[in-house]
Amino acid sequence: MKEIKRVGVLSCGKITGMLYVVIGLIAGGFLALMSLVGLGIAASEGETDAFFGAMFGVGAIIFLPVFYGVLGFIGGLITALLYNLVAGWIGGLEVELVDSGPPTPEY
Repeated sequence: MKEIKRVGVLSCGKITGMLYVVIGLIAGGFLALMSLVGLGIAASEGETDAFFGAMFGVGAIIFLPVFYGVLGFIGGLITALLYNLVAGWIGGLEVELVDSGPPTPEY
């Protein structure tokens, strides 16, 4: 068994931030799709002010990934800091590592 004693705070923040950007992109795409469906339904019923709702949904494709990414980055920083603090008190996370095949030569 190997033990993870410390986690790179900035590294954890970057990874978590990028994961949340992807989640935000998926959520923004879903919200944009739903707002465009709503626009189609409203247009078929003759409503004229549904355009703003559609623009909100399309704007979500830009806003949500940025918002989620920033919050994910900050959350990753805080998580890594807390992990390092707790791992110092009670020990790190134990993992079992195995070799997956022959080593590749480095040039």
